[in-house]
Amino acid sequence: MTTREATSLLSIGDTPVIGSDGRSFGDWATTLAFGAIQWPWLLRSLHGGRLADKHRLLDRLDLPYDALPYLGSWKADTGLLTLIVDHILAHRPKLVVEFGAGASTLVLARALKKAGGGRLISFDQHADFIDATRDWLAEHGLTADLHAVALRPSPGGWPGLWYDHGPLPDGIDLMLIDGPPWSIHPFTRGAAASLFGHISAGGTVMLDDAARLGERVVARRWRKAYPEFDFVLDKSGTKGTLIGRKRG
Repeated sequence: MTTREATSLLSIGDTPVIGSDGRSFGDWATTLAFGAIQWPWLLRSLHGGRLADKHRLLDRLDLPYDALPYLGSWKADTGLLTLIVDHILAHRPKLVVEFGAGASTLVLARALKKAGGGRLISFDQHADFIDATRDWLAEHGLTADLHAVALRPSPGGWPGLWYDHGPLPDGIDLMLIDGPPWSIHPFTRGAAASLFGHISAGGTVMLDDAARLGERVVARRWRKAYPEFDFVLDKSGTKGTLIGRKRG
């Protein structure tokens, strides 16, 4: 299964994680409370963007129109994917790290190729999803360094779970955060901050779903804790993207 298939409102079930049984009652209660509050946003997020915008994006990448048949829900929308392409073609990053594979992986890999090349490292917690995404990229003559990894208790005092990615190189020019799913904990993506030291001067962080309530809390904490980043919320997509640029 990849994001080429139509999917439900929530992310893929049966997530293989380590440490989920250790979540506290407070973590579960917080997740349920946020789910009750943000359900209108979740319904709006089903819209992946206008068909004309998707076709325009695929034309820029020289990809066929059937390359991205389904967007929205827990998957990237055209707003985020357009931001990715704009950024890569303008800044030509040499090292991109992505958390949460799927349609964004295809777009990242293709945009990097058009920009003259670059390394893409992508992590996801679903082994079959990674395998299918690798095949999806290969159909379009693209490759990436894809890894299926478990989720473990988050570092840095953040609640929820984070990717067991192991050591990562310094000099990350673009970090895209589109996982883990909010259903683990509304603040779970905040743990990406444990890698901010690996981002190069002038490098960029992009947090998907930034208009969601949990990610708004994460953004406030990041702004306070990491003054070396300039954060702005881009509202061009259906789900919002927090963009942070590390000052040189």
